[in-house]
Amino acid sequence: MEEPGQLKRAFIDATAGAIAGGISRTITSPLDVIKIRFQVQLEPTSSWALPHGGVYGPSKYTGILQATKDIYREERLRGFWKGNVPALLMVMPYTAIQFTVLHKLKTFAAGSSKSEDHIQLSPYLSYLSGALAGCAATVGTYPFDLLRTILASQGEPKGWNHLRYGQPNGSPSDDSLSSFQLFLCGLAAGTCAKAVCHPLDVVKKRFQIEGLQRHPKYGARVESHAYKNMWDALRGIVQAEGWAGLYKGIVPSIIKAAPAGAVTFVAYEYTSDWLESILT
Repeated sequence: MEEPGQLKRAFIDATAGAIAGGISRTITSPLDVIKIRFQVQLEPTSSWALPHGGVYGPSKYTGILQATKDIYREERLRGFWKGNVPALLMVMPYTAIQFTVLHKLKTFAAGSSKSEDHIQLSPYLSYLSGALAGCAATVGTYPFDLLRTILASQGEPKGWNHLRYGQPNGSPSDDSLSSFQLFLCGLAAGTCAKAVCHPLDVVKKRFQIEGLQRHPKYGARVESHAYKNMWDALRGIVQAEGWAGLYKGIVPSIIKAAPAGAVTFVAYEYTSDWLESILT
């Protein structure tokens, strides 16, 4: 049985992580919607990206400003928060699981039974703890990520209307760090993670919308069973859309990752400190 102190620490980590994730996702939802629209768009966003023998015509969205104007004109402000409910249902338990598992793994790796202690790990153990925490959080929240992608990608008119039909890596920082330092840590972690993992995120989004019906004005759709597996999807995207196809939506993704990671880190620290103060 866990000690009262450990249970309190787990409650603080989970609650602070959920609140921080919810705040961050709501603030950055418009950029996430734009990113998803680019990722599920089969047509190249610019003529230079079209490979020799490409099969797709002109694209609906060609840049962040143009996409912003189009979404606002066709769907008004609510279009930028499409799918935000499943996004919150995804990200709040995601960050709750992430920070809770992360603290547990760090405590275990350090060989300390006092979860309240500030634990200093080597970069290798910190990376491993963060990776395992992220895996646990991803597995636990994937269904909501699927719903989020479907609702955010479909545009108008809607094909799916309701839920029933239908990120940042790193460790909690030491208390000696200032809010500005936490902001920079979140910014750097979020930006690097998105830049490295973006092609896999594009592939994930394509699998999530396979066979999804949407209005023809949004261009070609991903047919059912278009890709056999991850490698086939990577190869097919490069062949049909060029290497740039793997990085569709990378600009709004990185723009979103910086404030999202920063807000999550800072909000987590402030919420965690507040919970500590009222529970002691």
